[in-house]
Amino acid sequence: MSKTFSVAGQMYDEAAVEAIVRRVVLECLEGKSSGKVSPKLVVSISARHVHLSDADVEHLFGPGYSLTVEKELYQKGFFAAKETLMVVGPRKRMLPSVRILGPTRKQTQVELAFTDGISLGIPLPVRESGDLAGTPGCVLVGPKGVVELKTGVIRAQRHVHLHPDEAAYYGVGDKEFMKLRIHSAGCTTTLEQVLARVDPAVRMEVHLDTDEGNACDIDHAEKIEIFK
Repeated sequence: MSKTFSVAGQMYDEAAVEAIVRRVVLECLEGKSSGKVSPKLVVSISARHVHLSDADVEHLFGPGYSLTVEKELYQKGFFAAKETLMVVGPRKRMLPSVRILGPTRKQTQVELAFTDGISLGIPLPVRESGDLAGTPGCVLVGPKGVVELKTGVIRAQRHVHLHPDEAAYYGVGDKEFMKLRIHSAGCTTTLEQVLARVDPAVRMEVHLDTDEGNACDIDHAEKIEIFK
């Protein structure tokens, strides 16, 4: 249940207050005499993980089972679960402990890095999350059961979550592409085709996979910028 706040005698819910604060901050930033200052940019490395449907949670962990929150993620309402699964590919090779992210979804989805796909023998297509038609499958092994996926294994398209105010700041629309430049000593790299995913419920955040983060030495980045 969302919280409500009283502002000047009028009640607002938590989402409305956050939207007002975000808009005011952006207006202040744009009004600075020294020029535009970018909104706060967060870049997260998204390690291999699994999103499960309710039915597959029960198949893998038992009837009536619910995922256990271990760590809240940057996006509100999302979390890393305590539970992990074994992911098995067609070569009978496996990744023994792949983290589950919650909440549950309508369709189970496995997100791996390029090198994970090579190891498992899975030719990973680059897809936006949820675009699973025609994708390869795998086998998921849990403590109480096994699920054989016919589809659902992808390499996630690198992307940036944007609130509409932030999208307007950068002049970018939903499903358009941006570029991310990572300045590291001796390793400055520009990543193209960063998909903009615009939604009023999100915080601005770039998601890269582990291969992409390692390739641009993001742990030692001195400056990161995003632009259209």
